Amino acid sequence: QVQLVESGGGLVQPGGSLRLSCAASGFTLDYYAIGWFRQAPGKERERVSCISSSDGTYYADSVKGRFTISRDNAKNTVYLQMNSLKPEDTAVYYCAARPVLCSREQTRYDYWGKGTLVTVSS
Repeated sequence: QVQLVESGGGLVQPGGSLRLSCAASGFTLDYYAIGWFRQAPGKERERVSCISSSDGTYYADSVKGRFTISRDNAKNTVYLQMNSLKPEDTAVYYCAARPVLCSREQTRYDYWGKGTLVTVSS
């Protein structure tokens, strides 16, 4: 059974850090691009970051310099290291997979996790 499971969310103070994990089962991530998306309350889901099968990366302007995406194919897991968190980073974070290349179109992703909540608040 193909599955993506996010973990690592939680409550953190502004300026703090979290590392999200996206663990895959039922398929190997080696040949997939993995995107991280987020949806804040009352807002549309937006693309945050992506890593292609060849380790090319994308970051939204709002997170550049603060977030880092990486993958560990041996563990079949992709990570999103989030530093210098701001209240506006509060959202449910989802990971999604599609073959090889990143895409800005969410409909082009074949598999989605159920999300993990990140709350940035003092």
